[in-house]
Amino acid sequence: MKKKKTQASAFNKYLLIGLSVFCILMMTLSVVSEKTKGPFKMIAEVTVVPLQKGINHIGSWMGDMKDNFQTLKEVRAENKKLQEQVDSLVIENNNLQQERYELERLQELYQLDQSYSDYKKTAAHVIGNDSGNWFSTFTIDKGSNDGIAKDMNVMAGSGLVGIVTDVGPTWAKVRSIVDDSSNVSGMVLSTSDRCVVSGDLSLMSDGQIRFSQMENNDNTVSVGDQIVTSYISDKYLQGILIGYVSEVTVDSNNLTRSGYITPAVDFKNLQEVLIITSTKADLTGGEKK
Repeated sequence: MKKKKTQASAFNKYLLIGLSVFCILMMTLSVVSEKTKGPFKMIAEVTVVPLQKGINHIGSWMGDMKDNFQTLKEVRAENKKLQEQVDSLVIENNNLQQERYELERLQELYQLDQSYSDYKKTAAHVIGNDSGNWFSTFTIDKGSNDGIAKDMNVMAGSGLVGIVTDVGPTWAKVRSIVDDSSNVSGMVLSTSDRCVVSGDLSLMSDGQIRFSQMENNDNTVSVGDQIVTSYISDKYLQGILIGYVSEVTVDSNNLTRSGYITPAVDFKNLQEVLIITSTKADLTGGEKK
């Protein structure tokens, strides 16, 4: 093993000496070729000149490689800086979009507040959804400490959301009109024909709720007519928009009509609501049924 190592060392030594001698010889030939003439100059031009060109080419190539490597480092650094700027702008844009959507929702609540200016109201945020994709029952971030009480009407979007069913010090539960257990006394705004609006979550995939028990009389009820809360409702205040008639048919008994309503509220995307801080019983002096 030691012998092989010694042989390798000797070979490297001789190789280095040989390369050194070759380089000195080439340098000498290069200098001499510029001052001499005849056959010797010819030999020098055949051997030294091409070698010089090759070495110059390699040197130039290595210089370009160095420049390219430096340029690549600079480009990578610039790309990293630009990516950081892009990430910052994306975050800023998302924040601005969120603020814009929140402003639009607040403007919508303000317009709703103005539409029902006769009623005193307070705003609340939705903080929990009790079931599925639809806000059939949900929790808000205000309770008895904020003056919230059972049977207070809740609104959002362009109209009625539902009613407060349970209250804690800092929270309250709301049952919306799309819940399967919800029944609201409604009426057609243009004709005053009364009906019962019933929640049905199976219809919400089509964005509709059901109405029934409307008298089949000479009054014309058409698609697009507004359905509002009725004056005979025991818990819902009169005149709050429920939605718009999307379909109406005469029942098989020929005495009543039924159909479907497109709600005035998006029950898939509730974030803020308005609570009317007086119940029907408070305003009418009657007792809740």
